[in-house]
Amino acid sequence: MHAVLRSNAQSLFESIENLFDGFFGGADNPLRHLGALGLYFLWILVATGLYMYTVLDTSIDGVYNSIGWLSREQWYLGGILRSMHRYAADAFVLVMMLHLLREWAYGRYHGFRLYSWVTGVPLVWFAYIAAIGGYWIVWDRLAQFSAVASTELLDWLPIFSSPAARNFLAPDSINDRFFTVLIFIHIGVPLMLILGLWAHVNRISHVDYLPSRRQMSVVMAGFLALALIKPALSDAPANLALAPTDLRLDWFILFIHPLTDISSPAVVWTLIFGATILLFALPFLPHPKAQPIAVVDAANCNGCSRCHADCPYEAVTMAPHPDKPAHQIAVVDPDLCAACGICAGSCPSSTPFRSQEKLVTGIDMPQQPVDVLRRQLEARLAQLQGRTRLVVFGCDKGADVSRLASADTAAISLLCTGMLPPSFVEYALRSGADGIVITGCRDGGCDFRLGMQWTQERLARSREPHLRGLVPQELLQVVHASRSEDKRLAAAVDEFRTRLETQALASSKPPAYSRRTR
Repeated sequence: MHAVLRSNAQSLFESIENLFDGFFGGADNPLRHLGALGLYFLWILVATGLYMYTVLDTSIDGVYNSIGWLSREQWYLGGILRSMHRYAADAFVLVMMLHLLREWAYGRYHGFRLYSWVTGVPLVWFAYIAAIGGYWIVWDRLAQFSAVASTELLDWLPIFSSPAARNFLAPDSINDRFFTVLIFIHIGVPLMLILGLWAHVNRISHVDYLPSRRQMSVVMAGFLALALIKPALSDAPANLALAPTDLRLDWFILFIHPLTDISSPAVVWTLIFGATILLFALPFLPHPKAQPIAVVDAANCNGCSRCHADCPYEAVTMAPHPDKPAHQIAVVDPDLCAACGICAGSCPSSTPFRSQEKLVTGIDMPQQPVDVLRRQLEARLAQLQGRTRLVVFGCDKGADVSRLASADTAAISLLCTGMLPPSFVEYALRSGADGIVITGCRDGGCDFRLGMQWTQERLARSREPHLRGLVPQELLQVVHASRSEDKRLAAAVDEFRTRLETQALASSKPPAYSRRTR
């Protein structure tokens, strides 16, 4: 049941993301960069919050007026910043929950991703505590409503000796100290949130701390437009002698209060604790068996550290080589290894041009060794017939390339497209192929984060190991296709074949090569 539900959710996300790619492109697709967007919203919250803190009067009489002054007297700066703070908070909560749901849908909560998942769950608590507490600081009727509703909810838990809601029964129930403590909490909890975010991405390399410039510009322009069109304004001042009515509720953050009204504190806490326990328990429920991790061969590792630089999850570190003085050797952490094979694709010894009968590389994947990949490629090339012979290298996480296999097309699927050493492209062209198609996940949607990015940079000769200059770029075709886009991939392959035939590009192939074995 859980697997079916998750698979359907993944298909839904993929469909929407592919649709958004048509409007925004992969680099600017918001659904593919929810984490980076969340961090961007957090920085906006921090910057705007620091400014508001400088003008905030924490006295019981001054707190409402000092915040209201921003919107009335300094609307051109303080008012805009206050509105941006409000809308950034809503946006942060929205992308946080979407990010959590998307990671679950794609099954990214167990194995090597366990640490990131477990450290991410408490951040939901921190975010809502900080957001709800922020509404209290305004101390208008909405703040009064939220404070009373929140304390009544807390009173259900056996943590207070006397009901906390009593503090809001009469106008003289609270004093200046209340707002001083509230400000301390509203600053302290976000600091804990930032610390938690650092831990959340601590085991990930090449983190996108910010989205693309275009995304940031659009978001900033949107917040500014909202701030001018619908500025964040205070309700009437809080009055504990009266029950607040006709409130403008923020449903992104304060939905928990109406939920409590229509049910009960017991039901709400059961949902909250139940959801939290379920999120923590998800990684320990039945899930696909972990794949074998990368294996290092000391005799063939020269300590170049390319695998260390390219690993998306910092699973590869460098240590002194046991057999080669003044050299280093790659060391794989089994708890962090994603079994993606990107490291094998970065290894300089993973070249099919080596003359050894059995190709042993510095770092390799037991379930799909580079030697087996070379043998598979040679066997498929020997069987190719027809006018224009193509080799299609694909990804197990993307479109199914096996459906393209035919007399004139060899199809080979890899653990990740990033596992493909660029030398295999040259080897295929010099061994009989007329063109090479390389396909993988959509831009920004790589299941292992960086596989397609590293592959494209290697083919563009901007990242080591790079494709040699004697290979013409016009004989290559890179196609981004997700697992549901088999037809899109097939159409791209047909178009590439037609282009090769009509433009006679096969004549620009590099010289033929025949491997000598020893």
